[in-house]
Amino acid sequence: MTPPVAGHGPARRGLLGGLAALGTAAAVAGCQGSGAPAPEPPSSPGRQPGVTDPQPPRALLLSYDLSPGTRGATGRDAVRRMFAAWTPLLTAGPTGVRDGPSITVGFGPAFFSRLGSRAPEALRDLPAFAGDRLRPEAGGGQVFLQICAAAPAVCADLARRLERAAPGVLRPRWHQAGFLPAAPPGETPRNLFGFKDGTANPSAKEAERWVWLGPGPHHNATYLVVRRIRLATAEFGALPVERQERVTGRRKAHGGPLQGGPEHTEADLFAKTPQGGYLLPADAHVRLAHPRFDGGARMLRRGYSYDNAPDDQGLLFLAYMNDPNLFTRVQRRLAGHDALGPFVEHFGSALFFVPPGADPAQPLGSTVL
Repeated sequence: MTPPVAGHGPARRGLLGGLAALGTAAAVAGCQGSGAPAPEPPSSPGRQPGVTDPQPPRALLLSYDLSPGTRGATGRDAVRRMFAAWTPLLTAGPTGVRDGPSITVGFGPAFFSRLGSRAPEALRDLPAFAGDRLRPEAGGGQVFLQICAAAPAVCADLARRLERAAPGVLRPRWHQAGFLPAAPPGETPRNLFGFKDGTANPSAKEAERWVWLGPGPHHNATYLVVRRIRLATAEFGALPVERQERVTGRRKAHGGPLQGGPEHTEADLFAKTPQGGYLLPADAHVRLAHPRFDGGARMLRRGYSYDNAPDDQGLLFLAYMNDPNLFTRVQRRLAGHDALGPFVEHFGSALFFVPPGADPAQPLGSTVL
């Protein structure tokens, strides 16, 4: 294994001073319950890439705060100049190309208050959930970058180029690299628990309803929930496979639900054993996260795993949706009740508004600044 990447960078260095080794950094991947989306058509005009596009195998997540002097009207002008300088990088390559690089930018709640701008109505800090062990320096942030590509060196190079266009505007808060494990064509990758991740993501048609914001002031925008989750891989791996399957609610060998059928068969919440008990336990992860409890609403999970050290491996949970209250409802059901809970530790959390895409005539952020 190549050397791991640190989880967060020193504030007194340059934005990427701690990232020099990223070209050879290790990373791993997956996503809780439902991970990497199936290949979708290229991003629609006006939308940022890196959401419904095919998911490249490598990712670099970087979270920043605005520098102390970047605030109010003068701060808005500095941020506008930075975004204008970023726009050529954000629009340089074709979207929707498998493994092609993409840069996705989000804004945290404090971004707007610092600049004296009005935040989108649903952009509020996520509440605390039972069992969270959050560390402030491991989550949050005012400006967020999700950089995806075929190789970590490409991600790092793009990050450095964005840094050079942001002198004096941003301070690093945390960063983390991740990757998707290799999988045969057409098969869903597995996470660090050994289960397939990416089975129940919304289709392209469902994404139009549940991921993207419709006509209005924020048309073609979305929201991104980020959770950094450490996984107890050794402890979970020590369980008998049958017990692992009852915890997650899926078969380990092929990813199908416990009632039977191939991977993409819908989990039957009401299927019973001959003795009258439910096949899917009441505390199974798949049951508690099922869209049935939210009127069919779905979030698009686009997660990666990370591997910093033998005792620091886990999940970079990334989920896109047009109503972040969906995540709050799901996580409240999971917190304290999910059989997977003893094997996961949520230590970083953030919510970002992902504005519409940029183009030369309309730089990034022009609809909200």
